[in-house]
Amino acid sequence: MTDNRLAPGDLAPAFTLPDADGNDVSLADYRGRKVIVYFYPAASTPGCTKQACDFRDSLSELNEAGLDVVGISPDKPAKLEKFRDSEGLNFPLLSDPEKATLTAWGAFGEKKMYGKVVQGVIRSTFLVGEDGKIEVAQYNVRATGHVAKLRRDLSV
Repeated sequence: MTDNRLAPGDLAPAFTLPDADGNDVSLADYRGRKVIVYFYPAASTPGCTKQACDFRDSLSELNEAGLDVVGISPDKPAKLEKFRDSEGLNFPLLSDPEKATLTAWGAFGEKKMYGKVVQGVIRSTFLVGEDGKIEVAQYNVRATGHVAKLRRDLSV
């Protein structure tokens, strides 16, 4: 598997990426707040849609608990815009087609898919604290039920 996995206590790698509207969003924009940063393989696929809709449906409770949510995938902004609009997503979706941020966070690399080892996006979720350090690092999360489990883990 990938060597550059993040762990609690690590400084979250900085990023500035375009959102669905082409506006730059930086991790630094969230300094002083907790933010859930999650990486997913592709917009508008069944698992990624389920996961995004779970975040959408939980966003008010997460926000009330002081948590923001940002989703990152290799999709281009135009595809993210369609995904956001078709699913009514209410949090930023960021585009990382070069996969530099995905790689820096350990969310791109070797993974098993249908029994074969392939290079791809490793579905991953992180909680970044107000200080910019990783508080929770979860790799190879399941799309279905993940947000409910995360909320239990974070007592939200």
